[in-house]
Amino acid sequence: MHIARRMAAIPPSPTLAITAKAKALAKAGVDVVSFGAGEPDFDTPDFIKQAAKDALDQGVTRYTPVQGTPELRAAAAAYLETYLGLRYHPDEIIFSCGGKHSLYNVFACLLEPGDEVVIPAPYWVSYPVMVQLAGGSTHVISTTADQGFKITPEQLEAAINEKTRAFVLNSPSNPTGAGYSPAEIDSLAAVLRRHPEVVIISDDIYHKLTYDGFEFRSIAACGEDLKQRTLLVNGLSKTYSMTGWRIGFTAGDKAFVGAMTALQSQSTSNIASFAQSAAVVAMTHGDDFLDGWLREFSRRRTYIVEALNAIEGVRCNRPDGAFYVFPDIAGVVGRRFQGRVLDSDLAIADYLLEHANVAVVPGVAFGAPSSMRLSYATSMAQIEKGLTRIRQAFDSLD
Repeated sequence: MHIARRMAAIPPSPTLAITAKAKALAKAGVDVVSFGAGEPDFDTPDFIKQAAKDALDQGVTRYTPVQGTPELRAAAAAYLETYLGLRYHPDEIIFSCGGKHSLYNVFACLLEPGDEVVIPAPYWVSYPVMVQLAGGSTHVISTTADQGFKITPEQLEAAINEKTRAFVLNSPSNPTGAGYSPAEIDSLAAVLRRHPEVVIISDDIYHKLTYDGFEFRSIAACGEDLKQRTLLVNGLSKTYSMTGWRIGFTAGDKAFVGAMTALQSQSTSNIASFAQSAAVVAMTHGDDFLDGWLREFSRRRTYIVEALNAIEGVRCNRPDGAFYVFPDIAGVVGRRFQGRVLDSDLAIADYLLEHANVAVVPGVAFGAPSSMRLSYATSMAQIEKGLTRIRQAFDSLD
């Protein structure tokens, strides 16, 4: 069977691949600790599940408008105003099958061959692939742990050129958990004001998952001039533990949302109708449940950061948000196991899975070699067991 040439360069998602491999080992009876999944381990709140059940009982099982029901888009507009201080008309919002689908459609509707997208690294694994599928190319800005995995205004200025079509900002970040303070957001906004031709793609999916009083600010809130050229992507997967429900949305220029609607009408059409009813309730009911989740995430975060920093050759920053840590393991790369040199973070991830029964995602998948991502969206018991295994595995290396 013929396969299009463009697919030859498209790798499967490494995070999903690691998770699938860990699940296969677990199914075979192996006691695997997986730090791979990017989803909360808490169940979807009962009031949201009940709303979906009620919708099904009421026959909410038909097609809806491609963008989402008017009630859903109105709920999203109210949500963005309440939590981000941003006003959008419901016609400036489109719901898609998760934040990933939203971003895919954004790139597909935005990019022409030859266009370049500026992406800070470490980055979410799918950004560069989506850009490539849309015919564009990426200009990666590398960051380090010493700079908190955040780009500087000078780096952003230097990266923008005549080919730049868009800039992607993800704060708090997957994979590092690093968040840009309001002052840092303002400094990036100042650079972008000098380049009005650059579209801003703001991935705000983790905006409610922050710790230690971190103040989230969307770059779209820096002024109407920036809001008008920002495509804000968000969703319910992380905050409401609704990863499998596939509910994401984009807010932005009405004409651009119209283009996304046209594309979606020829691909997936609307998201599940009864899930839309549940999403309305989720966004309007409040998030009192989240306080307990954040306390538990913060407890796990403290433990995992301290445990990683206690391992020789490992350095780990304290994340501002999300539920990931991204330790630097350069001090472990190059060591030996039974005479074999573990010469990369990929080799170390394989070693941990094969010999310690621990699944992590290598940093190279995020554009940051000699690192690894661990999700602490799992129980404290699993975190403690996994970190013990990692320490023992690294201590046994030559």
